[in-house]
Amino acid sequence: MTSRDPDGWDRPVGNNKSLNTQNTVNYTSPAGDENMAAINVGREQVTRDPDRCDIPYSVAEYVEREVGTDLNCLKKLGKLIEELSENKKQLEEQVLTVSSEVPKRIQNALKNAEDSKKSLSQLLGEETVLFDSINSHLLTAQPWMEDLGVLISQIEEVERHLAYLKWISQIEELSDNIQQYLMTNNVPEAATTLASMAELDIKLQESSCSHLLTFVRSTVKFWHKILKDKLSSDFEEILTHLHWPFVGPPQSQVFGLAAPANVPEIYNNLETLFSQLLKLQTSDELLTKPKQLPEKYSLPPSPPVILPMQIMLNPLQKRFKYHFTGNRQTNVLSKPEWYLTQVLMWIGNHAKFLDDKIQPILDKAGSSVNARLEFSRALVMLILEKLAADIVCLLYDDNLFCHLVDEVLLFERELYATHGYLSSVPSCMHILSEETCFQRWLTVERKFALQKMDSILSSEAAWVSQYKDITDVDEMKVPDCAETFTTLLQVITDRYKNLPTASRKLQFLELQKDLVDDFRIRLTQVMKEETRASLAFRYCAILNAVNYIGTVLADWADNVFFLELQQAALEICADSNALSKLQLGQLACMESSVFDDMINLLERLKHDMLTRQVDHVFREVKDAAKLYKKERWLSLPSQAEQAVMSLSSTACPLLLTLRDRLLQLEQQLCCSLFKIFWQMLAEKVDMFIYQEVILANHFNEGGAVQLQFDMTRNLFPLFSHYCKRPENYFKHIKEACIILNLNVGSALLLKDALHSASENGTILDPNQPSATAVLNELGVYKLAQQDVEILLNLRTNWPNIGK
Repeated sequence: MTSRDPDGWDRPVGNNKSLNTQNTVNYTSPAGDENMAAINVGREQVTRDPDRCDIPYSVAEYVEREVGTDLNCLKKLGKLIEELSENKKQLEEQVLTVSSEVPKRIQNALKNAEDSKKSLSQLLGEETVLFDSINSHLLTAQPWMEDLGVLISQIEEVERHLAYLKWISQIEELSDNIQQYLMTNNVPEAATTLASMAELDIKLQESSCSHLLTFVRSTVKFWHKILKDKLSSDFEEILTHLHWPFVGPPQSQVFGLAAPANVPEIYNNLETLFSQLLKLQTSDELLTKPKQLPEKYSLPPSPPVILPMQIMLNPLQKRFKYHFTGNRQTNVLSKPEWYLTQVLMWIGNHAKFLDDKIQPILDKAGSSVNARLEFSRALVMLILEKLAADIVCLLYDDNLFCHLVDEVLLFERELYATHGYLSSVPSCMHILSEETCFQRWLTVERKFALQKMDSILSSEAAWVSQYKDITDVDEMKVPDCAETFTTLLQVITDRYKNLPTASRKLQFLELQKDLVDDFRIRLTQVMKEETRASLAFRYCAILNAVNYIGTVLADWADNVFFLELQQAALEICADSNALSKLQLGQLACMESSVFDDMINLLERLKHDMLTRQVDHVFREVKDAAKLYKKERWLSLPSQAEQAVMSLSSTACPLLLTLRDRLLQLEQQLCCSLFKIFWQMLAEKVDMFIYQEVILANHFNEGGAVQLQFDMTRNLFPLFSHYCKRPENYFKHIKEACIILNLNVGSALLLKDALHSASENGTILDPNQPSATAVLNELGVYKLAQQDVEILLNLRTNWPNIGK
């Protein structure tokens, strides 16, 4: 139930009553607690309904915000009423304006909709008329379309016939031109025209006109034979005048005739004929199918040898087949070096002529062919055919097969290094990479490597360094067996590094890793025989060998060749899911290498052997230190009572043992191993003296001084030859001596500081330094607070009064 106020607002009756109550109470007793309670009651009577727009609640909030509980704010009510009346007036004007504009907009929208509907109806009617007209036109034009279709088919057929005749006419025209050029002895133009005809033949390869293809091919073949025979005859005559082929080295070759004046003319004719034969290359490739080796050899694709080079090679090919096929005495399976050396001689004898005379002709003709490479490639193909035929007969004779492989590898090395042969063209390694040959090669390689390893280790000089008398060279103190073994691995790498595929190289890499593991096992077996004499020369030589092989493998791991193999192995493993994601990631990030497994095994063996040596020496040191442990540190005279400080007599056996063993192993171990050895030994001696001598005794002032003298002036200097600050490797001893030799006052202060720190725990006075800071100030960093407290209790030179 609501009532309307004079200013036009609708207010709930309950709210009005509440407000009147508030006003009454406020005017009668503005400061009382009952008044405040009444206000709160009135405020609580207006609650908000969240499901609808609650105008009474909004009004109550507005009054609360503007008036609140301050009675002085009631003076604003008149002003608030004026403002609200003004707002009401403005809102009424806006409502009137909008209510008058909305009907006009609705009316306009309806009108537009009616107009659109009329336009759509009109368009639909026009569409129907047009559709009927099109259907009528299509029915009328159908007979015409059928007639035109027949005519178009006839026209297309006539056009095909015309095109066919044009091709025939074009071919006949080119053929007539070639005939006319030959009649006028214009061979260059004839060769050019034949090249154009060959290009037409290539263009027609996709055509289904078999008779046309046959006609073109037969025409090309006809003129190609005529031109090739004529040019070849003239070219061979020129080569004869040049005394081709050359059978001697370049310096003994005689170019030209008796009359020097004819030599330029001969070279001009050579260039002319070579260029004309080069123009026949396209037609020659169409008509001549090159001889191919079986697919099992996986030879890389390569273009046919250029025609003029084929003619130049004919006499050499005849000589090769004459001498190295059939029943000739020069065709011996056990002498592959004969034909390999002969081919290398031919390449070397003709290299200068090819570079000086033939290559400029090719460059002038715009050809990308390298004359020397083309010449070498053709001769190498002869060797590949010979190898493919011979190698089958040698597979099961280890000696002959191994000899063949050795000679082929020497040939390949010479071919690549001296004559600039490329790995992208067929080579002898493709024959050796054939599955049967390759597996046999691996088997033979493994067999001879194992035999070599047997001879290496059984040699009398196996454990002696070849450079033992040369100090600068013998830093690693490598025994002969280790150096020979790494040389064997390097030789194997050189033998297989030119294999054409990464998968074959990886198989050889696995062979190398197997050989390393086998050699490691053999070293381990020999080492076990020498375990009782772990300081003897042979044991040290084995340790040097293990260290050297591990170092070499670590160096090889960073070699570009092995990094490429690592990448290839990564790709293969990724395809086959042979490794975990972690291992693949390590390989990809180069965190590991192909030799990591072998290096880790060698490192483990090295560590075990070093540990045995350190333990052996340490046992001797402990035996020598028995009397030193029992020294009467409690009753030794003070420094003031002695004229000169001297080494404890009981320490002499200990120090002599250390000195002798250090000198012995310094001479027998390489620098890196000896460094590890003396550091491991120093750590053990440090803990031994600290625990068995220092912590096991009590010290008076003289005993502490004597201990410090023995350590700093005698023990530490033994190691000063190997480092600048040996005391850093005996931190327990050094710091214990510091604590034991503190003067009494400093010791008492230190004891108090440590005692306070122990009692207070972590709650320390910020003005007081911590126990760690106090110890660091004294130079004590290694020992813990509890250790220092124990050492302080080992002192006997405390005053009678005090702590």
